[in-house]
Amino acid sequence: MRKKLIVVIYLFALLLNACNPKMSTAPTLQDGKPRVLASTSILADIAQNVAGDRIKVESLLPLGVDPHAYQPRPADAAKVAESTVLILNGANYEQAIKPILDNAGGQRLVIDASKGLTPRSATGASDQGAADPHFWLDPNLVIKYVENIRNGLSTADPEGADVYHANADTYIKQLKELDTWIQTQVDTLTPEKKDLVTNHETLGYFADRYKFNIVGEVIPSLSSEASPSAQEMTALVKKIRSSNALAIFLDAMDNPKLAEQVAEEAGVKVINDLHLESLTPLDGAAPTYIDMMKFNTSQIVKICKG
Repeated sequence: MRKKLIVVIYLFALLLNACNPKMSTAPTLQDGKPRVLASTSILADIAQNVAGDRIKVESLLPLGVDPHAYQPRPADAAKVAESTVLILNGANYEQAIKPILDNAGGQRLVIDASKGLTPRSATGASDQGAADPHFWLDPNLVIKYVENIRNGLSTADPEGADVYHANADTYIKQLKELDTWIQTQVDTLTPEKKDLVTNHETLGYFADRYKFNIVGEVIPSLSSEASPSAQEMTALVKKIRSSNALAIFLDAMDNPKLAEQVAEEAGVKVINDLHLESLTPLDGAAPTYIDMMKFNTSQIVKICKG
């Protein structure tokens, strides 16, 4: 069913491109400035900090939507077609919306936010060795995102280059302060309290940076859409029982059913309120990237302490 929907939207994008000459010629500006679209809410927030008051950055994916399971809409094709700057995470993260990105009309500058970063390799059987795209869960790596976005916006809007460079410098300072804050929180844990179990492969960069041990994943894949085998679930239960892990950590968007089965057999809790791949509305726990990282860190440290 999902493949059929993607094909329909793919055809819609082609029709939109063919029938709307405005979208198939030079890109249009908004008040003389670029129309900037980011693939996710996290990228949009990071880019907005660079853009400041000069440009409004919009997110293609709505808040609270799992990028791995997102069902593209015809309106998304129009948004991409109208953009003059498109910010992507890269490292094959945008697979669910790839047909729209590849076939939308118009012309635009595409910024690969993770360009220049060396990805860690996935360990799950379904995508063994594939590049892990979840760079943003280490704020130090987000500095490269900021630099790439700064450079891209400066190319698209040379008159605003000084603004983008100044804003980027300010935000990079905040990211370094965030890293220090996270490290301070994590340092309250002893090494034996730093075993983590996650729903799928999301926290690798966080674990690498702050010296956590990933015991395993309920879904041994980079995508929450994969399905574990019975043997994989049994093996994970054994790993958890032999570790110091106290919980399985899920994104608030994840379906907790499999994790609850594993947790019951392994004798641990399920924590399903992290925000790893989308921000929340303003009244939620993670309205910005920095808020998201602080909330997640606080939850992880609190649970790991026991």
